[in-house]
Amino acid sequence: MSGIGLTDVAVKELQAIVSFPEHADFRVEAPVETSFKANTLGHSIKTGPEGIRGELVDVGSGALSNYAGKDARGKIILTELSYSPARHEKQRIAANQGAIGAVMMNWGHPENQAVPFGSVKPMWGNPTPENANTEMPTIPCIGIARAAGLELRKLVEQGPVTVWMQTHVENGWRPVQITVARLPAPASSPEHDDFVLVGGHQDSWPGEAATDNAAGNACQMELARVFSKHRDKMRRGLTFGFWTAHETGTMAGSTWFADQNWDNLRKNCVAYLQIDQPACIGTTEWATSSNPELRSFHSAIEARLLNKKIRWERQAKSGDSSFFGLGIPSFQGRGAFTDAELKSTAHATLGWWHHSIENRLDKLDWSLMQEHLRVYTAYLWELTTAPVLPFRFAPVSKQISDRLEELRVAGKSVGLETAQDDAARFANAVARLDSRAAQEAEQFARGRGSEQAALLLNRTIKRLSRILVPLQSSSVGSYGHDTYGFTPQTTMIPCLYDLQQLNQLPDGEQRWMVETKMVRARNRVADALQDSTDLIDEMFARLK
Repeated sequence: MSGIGLTDVAVKELQAIVSFPEHADFRVEAPVETSFKANTLGHSIKTGPEGIRGELVDVGSGALSNYAGKDARGKIILTELSYSPARHEKQRIAANQGAIGAVMMNWGHPENQAVPFGSVKPMWGNPTPENANTEMPTIPCIGIARAAGLELRKLVEQGPVTVWMQTHVENGWRPVQITVARLPAPASSPEHDDFVLVGGHQDSWPGEAATDNAAGNACQMELARVFSKHRDKMRRGLTFGFWTAHETGTMAGSTWFADQNWDNLRKNCVAYLQIDQPACIGTTEWATSSNPELRSFHSAIEARLLNKKIRWERQAKSGDSSFFGLGIPSFQGRGAFTDAELKSTAHATLGWWHHSIENRLDKLDWSLMQEHLRVYTAYLWELTTAPVLPFRFAPVSKQISDRLEELRVAGKSVGLETAQDDAARFANAVARLDSRAAQEAEQFARGRGSEQAALLLNRTIKRLSRILVPLQSSSVGSYGHDTYGFTPQTTMIPCLYDLQQLNQLPDGEQRWMVETKMVRARNRVADALQDSTDLIDEMFARLK
């Protein structure tokens, strides 16, 4: 980074609670005796030489719904290793259901022999005194090959299965490092303090880790090299972050960066592009996840540059998505497998080799690297040069309104209908904002744009994201972090997730506590919508 002309290049050291897992010992004791290769999963509880023994219960994908009709208390669960939910959430749910251990079978084809690595620490970043005893793992967890897992599943279907497991792991505080570098816009730019954050994790599990995430690091370095040659044309700068403790500390590096650079990020960061696992061999489609205000911007680029099927989903907190609390809209795009391929590989979205020593250079497609770099460059060029930020909030408004309508009946007892009125007013304000932003961008394209209008629009757009991104994407709000893979995050406005169960609860302590929580969540939604509408109205008053 220094060699290609970037500034403020530094290796930052921080203290993080990280995990160094090793192999695991695992055997079936009844109804047959056999053993399987296994890895201890990161942040697993250390069993000691005596290990643990228990009956195996198959809970499918490990979501809470998979426990219906099953008693996991005092037992060891068998679960899939897919990201629905993530490993961290599987561990949290299993522990809450009374399980004493977890065996997670790899994804991939049924014959896949790759033994997976991975972390099961739900806590996002470093612990605090408030969550140290509630969000760290509490049970030992191991990973086994898919072929072994399917063999176990067949045994469980035939009758009771007793297994024994021993974990080998060292967990604790260690100094770790992240690398950061800046490519600022020229001082003459009216928005030279603003920047796009480009990040990806630099650490990996054992082996070459070619796609996870050596390829992503290579993309970042190439993007920095190319953009440094065109810095004079940039209106906004770029900041590059190579995060550590991605798996071993559940995003401790990027979370530390967010905490330590809060003021600058909140004021000046316009968006975050995460680059993780690009160019996997065999991917023939493209998938992008983003906060909805970014969708029209990146979709237009993808449609222009890619001659393949393009998928989109709302960005949830995954990977190093450590900036939702700040309100920075985030996105990531990469090659994707077809639905048929995913179905045949137990939804191996990142390749059957993911998190194993099989992740070698032969899993990287260099022609796809070129394609990824072309798309990433187009993303960043638009974000760093557009006079008016290309964000549109109508998709955000629609998703909020749709979610509130979905919860309308359940929300009557907490006054959600008035928040729906706020959403309607917000939708009208957003329509005006999006229209004006598009008009001003068109004026700039014709050489007649107003710099004053652009600056006011961009400031409003950034401030809107600061309000709306935490609402869309976080249950706990701006100054904390949901646990990794937290189930409510699969829904829009996750703080309202518990509304669905409210009407199913009888009068009593549990209902009254949930109702209190949901009234406060409703107030949070109403405030965000009112503040957003007021912000847009204030902008138009200043534009007159």
